[in-house]
Amino acid sequence: MAFEGLSSKLQEFTKKLRGKTRITESDLNEMLREVKLALLEADVNYKIVKEFVSSIHDKALGQDVLKSLTPGQQVIKIVKDELVELLGGVESKINFSSNPPTVIMLVGLQGSGKTTTAGKLANLLRKQGKKPLLVACDVYRPAAIKQLQVVGGQLNIPVFANETSKDVVHIAKQAMNVAMSKLNDVIILDTAGRLHIDEELMNELKNLKSSVRPHEILLVVDSMTGQDAVNVAESFNEALGIDGVVLTKLDGDTRGGAALSVKKVTGRPIKFAATGEKLSDIEVFHPDRMASRILGMGDVLSIIEKAEESFDEEEALKMEKQLKKGNFDLNDYLAQLRQIKKMGSFSGLLKMIPGMNALKDVDIDDHEFVKIEAIITSMTEEERRNPKILNGSRRIRIAKGSGTSVPQINKFMQSFELTQKMMRKMKDEKSMKKMMSGLNMKDLKNMKF
Repeated sequence: MAFEGLSSKLQEFTKKLRGKTRITESDLNEMLREVKLALLEADVNYKIVKEFVSSIHDKALGQDVLKSLTPGQQVIKIVKDELVELLGGVESKINFSSNPPTVIMLVGLQGSGKTTTAGKLANLLRKQGKKPLLVACDVYRPAAIKQLQVVGGQLNIPVFANETSKDVVHIAKQAMNVAMSKLNDVIILDTAGRLHIDEELMNELKNLKSSVRPHEILLVVDSMTGQDAVNVAESFNEALGIDGVVLTKLDGDTRGGAALSVKKVTGRPIKFAATGEKLSDIEVFHPDRMASRILGMGDVLSIIEKAEESFDEEEALKMEKQLKKGNFDLNDYLAQLRQIKKMGSFSGLLKMIPGMNALKDVDIDDHEFVKIEAIITSMTEEERRNPKILNGSRRIRIAKGSGTSVPQINKFMQSFELTQKMMRKMKDEKSMKKMMSGLNMKDLKNMKF
């Protein structure tokens, strides 16, 4: 998980501060030394670390903080504000053209994940109401065009390719004509990966930029490359003038130094972050939310947005009727499980809940939920509606059908019975019903966590 090492160190720092009624300069220097080491271990640029720590030190020793009744909390706020600023300050959006199509050019090193990112970005923009067209401009890497076509096919997003031409400018111009005729309002150019020191290929990108005039040039950076990612970003920005950065493999880098350094070094914002292998695992980069996650304060707004995007209103109404009747069977359990799975990994969601990041002994294996789904789908319709009929022979049959064991089925059924009891309790308690019926997504978004 991204920032895991840094996150745990910074959370230790804020834990020491929380509740402190008096902070001396000596205390602060000692704690900031730990923060400095944590940032350096996370592969953050040394100059940036020095500036970051110095800024916190100066602000934390200000008169307003020292005279405050809760100086510890004041310092925590300063740390968070500085972290938000380091990550970019505010969310940076795509500059869509008022005269479509908007052309987005993806550039970067070989193996940074441009082709997959092109598909993920197209998928995300389609959810926002856009009609994207993917364009294969990688004419060098074997099977690069085929890879983009496979990604486009999985997402049901059109892909333009000209396998007979090696002229990327010609291909891009052809794609623009196709986009206008098919009413595609976004064109995503998947260019070939190249070294930032490869002058010939960098000139090709410059020619593509001057000929097509893309509205956005996004540099795709593999966050696992650490400080090299920052050097790459700096080189591409000097050569091309990039508009933003897309960080890939953010789920696999426990350090996250690239994310903390790239904005400060290049002056260009991080616009998107790829957080997993699925084609839906990409999100708009929010500096304030990322800072909250790093400091263990959670990210409730992102959970709400994922829920709004994933949950089916019809299913929710059906569930409400079931709860009012006091019925909650295995069909309902399976429906809810599948709805939540659409939001992403359970372990990832757990880390977005305030305070849960600090629970080191909580370990959720997403594969366990695959087993639960297999157990339920191996039951008959009658067994799902009335689990009480699950005798020994039925459980043996279900175990064979789901590839599990009878003890595993027994354990799951015990857990399900507890869930049923909780649902009945929710139905019986008027206060709980009132709370659940009165709370909606809009209310949650307006709350301050």
